[in-house]
Formats: sequence, C-alpha cells, structure tokens
Amino acid sequence: MYRMTLVLILSGWMVLQGEEPSDKIAGLGPVGPAKKLFGDFKFVEGPAADPQGNVYFTDIPNNKIHKIDKDGKLSTFSDQSNKANGLMFNAKGELIACEMEGQVVAYSTDGKRRVLADKFNGVRFNAPNDLVIDKSGGIYFTDPEYNAPKPFPQKIRTFYYIDNKGTVTRLFEEDLPNPNGIILSPDEKTLYVIPSSSPEMLAFPIEAPGKIGKKKVFCTLEGKGGGDGLTVDVKGNLYITTALGLQVFDPKGQKLGIIKVPEHPANVTFAGKDNKVLYVTARTGVYAIPMEISGHVFSGK
Repeated sequence: MYRMTLVLILSGWMVLQGEEPSDKIAGLGPVGPAKKLFGDFKFVEGPAADPQGNVYFTDIPNNKIHKIDKDGKLSTFSDQSNKANGLMFNAKGELIACEMEGQVVAYSTDGKRRVLADKFNGVRFNAPNDLVIDKSGGIYFTDPEYNAPKPFPQKIRTFYYIDNKGTVTRLFEEDLPNPNGIILSPDEKTLYVIPSSSPEMLAFPIEAPGKIGKKKVFCTLEGKGGGDGLTVDVKGNLYITTALGLQVFDPKGQKLGIIKVPEHPANVTFAGKDNKVLYVTARTGVYAIPMEISGHVFSGK
C-alpha cells in the first residue's frame, strides 16, 4: 500500500516520498511499484540485456524474440525462434538462446543464427530451457520435459555444459524434477539449478568449468510448486520466480522476502540504469521493478 504524500517522478515511475513498497526488502528494494511495459503476449520468457541497454525476451507460443530498446521502443528481433525460451548474451555480443525444439543456438547482432549444440551422444536434447554463460565462455543449460517428444529423447531430465570449443557434457546423471532456471553465483563457485516440479532448489559446487561437485538443497520455496527462472544481484542474492512472486534468498539460502508481481512471473533479469531495474516476464506481460541494488553482470554476458 502507498499513502499519498509528495509525488516525485523518477525514470518513468511515480514514487511517493516517505513511503516504501510493502514488499520492500531492506537494502535491496523494490523502491517503487511494478510498471507494466508491454502486454497481450501469449507466454513471455527469457529476459536478457545486452551491453547497450536493450532488453530481449521471448514469446514462446508465437515463436518470437522481441527487443525493447534503451528508449523503450518494442520491436521483433526474430519471428522464427523455434520456441526459444531462455536467453543470454555472450562476450562476443551474440544472443544465445535455448530453443525448446531441441537445440542451443547463437544469434549475431544482424539476426543470423547458428547451432551450437543439438545432441548429446548422438541423440537430440529434450527441450533446452534456460542457460547461464561462465567467464570461460562455456554454457550451462537445463533440459526438462516441456515441449519434449515422448518418450524423452535423453531419457532423463537434467542439465549440460557446452564448453568454448563446442563439446557437450552431461553434468548430472539422475532424473531431476524438471530442471528449469539455472545461474551461477557472482564468483562462479556455485551453480544453482531451479526445478519446476519440486519446492527444493538445488546448488552444486563448481570444481572447474563444466565440472560440478555433490548436489545439495540450497533452499525450499514457500507455497505450492517449484521455481522457474531467476537472476542474481551483486551480493549473490537470488530472485526466483514463483506463483507467489519473486522469492528472494541470500547466498546462504535464507529467505529475505517476496517481491510481488501483477502476473505470475516466469523469468527475470537485471537491466536498466545502473543495472538496478528488474525486468520480469510474467505470462502475458513484461514488467519493470526499480531496485536499490544492482544486478550482477556475468563476463560471459
């Protein structure tokens, strides 16, 4: 709730001086309400920011990748996305996309597409979902069942690593309850894997690029179901999209609070001025939430 006091206009938001959002987390934010930027999509996912301040996102059922430029104008980057889901930029400025049709691809700035990986041991992936790029240029990505052929081509739902030479490694040999979001800690010593069919969020120590240690439960989400996408701030706090909103946890797995979103959020990233705006893809709409803290920027981004 906001009480009417002195009204200030900051970066397109109406901020009420002297009042704080009811879901504000001390030292983190938000510092203002969620603002709907665009709507009327079918199911939006995969927000990712480029170094110039543009934000890209996917509309999976419509097979499109959209772009919001730094002036707030919306355009279509690709209208043949093969049900692209998670996105992230690499150090070369390429847009890396998980295509639920079975491959991980790279787009050049002019929209030319090349396949990075589409098989493991000669068999297509189930349905690549989300990714994170490490400082060596390697790509960690999840491969759940959503949009996958039945029976699953890879037999299990797990996650993989594509090294900077294109070699694919399966990182976990057990079937997981639909691994979905995936991200690294800012120091790249921990890999977080977010299942959609379990409330238990997972963490794995990174022993070397593409090599992980023993699984542990990082945290347990509040409410029904699991998580979807996520992002991380400069202090290593995780923002996990759930039916209740963005559930925020510190690096030790302690819950800090829940940031509300008008629609059920699917994924989230930091972007905007000083990297202090959460861009949230939430079902049919894209929202922006101003924050006090900045998001972490991966060197592979």
